[in-house]
Amino acid sequence: MNLKKTRIVFFVAVCSSLFSCGLPDTAFSIENNDDDTSATLFVEVAASAGLSFTHHNGNHGTYNFPEINGAGGALLDFDNDGDLDVYLVQSGHLPGTGTADNMLPRAANALYRNMLVPSGELIFEDVTAMTGTGNTGYGIGVATGDYDNDGDVDMYVMNVGDNIFYRNDDGVFTDVTDHTGTSIGVWSASGSFADYDQDGDLDLFVANYVDWQADAETPCQNNAGQRDYCAPVNYPALSDHLFRNNGDGTFTDVSKLAGISALSGPGLGVTAADFNADNQIDFYVANDQQANFLWLNRGDGVFVENGLRSGSAYNSRGVAEASMGVTAGDFDGDGDEDLFMTHLSSESNTLYINDGTGNFVDGTETANLGASSMRFTGFGSAWIDYDNDSLLDLFVANGSHMIVAERRNVSDFPYGQSNQLFRNIGGGRFTDMSNNAGPAMSAIEISRGAAFGDIDNDGDVDILVTNNNGPVRLLLNESGHTKHWLRLRLGGTRSPRDAQGARVAVFGRNNSTLWKRVHTDGSYASASDARVLFGLGADAPSDMGVQVQWPSGHTETFGQLQIDREHYLQEGTGSPGPLQNR
Repeated sequence: MNLKKTRIVFFVAVCSSLFSCGLPDTAFSIENNDDDTSATLFVEVAASAGLSFTHHNGNHGTYNFPEINGAGGALLDFDNDGDLDVYLVQSGHLPGTGTADNMLPRAANALYRNMLVPSGELIFEDVTAMTGTGNTGYGIGVATGDYDNDGDVDMYVMNVGDNIFYRNDDGVFTDVTDHTGTSIGVWSASGSFADYDQDGDLDLFVANYVDWQADAETPCQNNAGQRDYCAPVNYPALSDHLFRNNGDGTFTDVSKLAGISALSGPGLGVTAADFNADNQIDFYVANDQQANFLWLNRGDGVFVENGLRSGSAYNSRGVAEASMGVTAGDFDGDGDEDLFMTHLSSESNTLYINDGTGNFVDGTETANLGASSMRFTGFGSAWIDYDNDSLLDLFVANGSHMIVAERRNVSDFPYGQSNQLFRNIGGGRFTDMSNNAGPAMSAIEISRGAAFGDIDNDGDVDILVTNNNGPVRLLLNESGHTKHWLRLRLGGTRSPRDAQGARVAVFGRNNSTLWKRVHTDGSYASASDARVLFGLGADAPSDMGVQVQWPSGHTETFGQLQIDREHYLQEGTGSPGPLQNR
């Protein structure tokens, strides 16, 4: 299939009522394809779909530390037309690292509008200028959420330097950083919007990295004695920030009051979830080569760091790893949030299994996730059900932080590695599908950020991958939509408008329950689709019972929802009921 010569056209469902958006019976086919080894699982279509963005890190042979980390991106429906648009973070020349600082044009972030709705064609249009989103800072990450509850998704962009808060007003963005009081001025990497105080609006957690200064950079060498980038331990770690939403368009920095600023760590990833089943939003921070943080919410505005006591600060050998990306999800179907961390080569990635009370066990080796990651350095990652069989799989974006010897003579920036896809085969075990997923997965690039969502609205999860010093990649899922699915978009009334933090349960046959949560955070420096997509397998009932535990604290049941379509669930329109057991 030559995608450069082929129009990428999809059936686009049009919502006919408040609560459903359906595909006709002929819009999908069902086949029990349990053997994915013979299929091309993902196809890369970025360039042919109009995503012409290439990331530049500004390297010019002086090995300044920010250059190796790369930047992320976001999948978001900024214009509320029913499809996912793409925001990409640019870095460019690093200020203070050369005499040409004032001569080089500043590279800018870019926003691309998805034209799938109403055209039916997956084509992207660059709308950066008309939307006012072309920040020219040395970009690292982006977080998304509707902080002002007006129905438009807003963005917080993190830089090496001053961060930017973009308020979305009907598809046009305004820089409200000063007005919101969320300027930081340090190296920030990832962010999370979450209603930690349950007052109905989204607060903001920002994971900060290290205190890097251009005029204090020191030369470092790799294990082969060659000049290379330094490690994060060469720089002072920073404490993170927590901003409480005041409900009037402004925030208050409560980092000290909440206890967050009491500890410093080189944070690269953050995710918000209720890890200890007390109905309070907690924060987990992935720290690079230092102990990870598990900030447990006491419910009175104060957080207690419980990483060490919970078993999630260090791996099973008691070693702090170089955590870059983090994802939380219920991979084993027991109703709680498990953690997966990406790390440096020689460390392996790490799976932390939650016992339901916020205590974790390192299950990496028993899950078969250790040895296969030893050769790779992982960044962006997420629990995704790529084949819609109802089991959560894993995608990992890889790219080295140190020169890859075999790439030295074939690349000007020899840090490339291939990405990985792990399939959940049940029983708490995974199998590495990377070599069978097609050329889109095996490309040798310096992948960093990864965002996830159903970008072509066909009922399966697609992947946006950002590359350090390279082009963006859009991996379209070619296999998931052959099984049944259910996609949910939630709207809060007492809860935040975009319902981030809501927990959703789908009830199937034999009392089986699938749990997911509404969120856009996690991975590395990236933001994902806020819609919740459940894979239901090849043999599913025609409709499913759904229950939502809203961030405001109450629970509702939404009847029997027809599968293979999207439904909109608004808080207060379901039937009240007790929360089902996790």
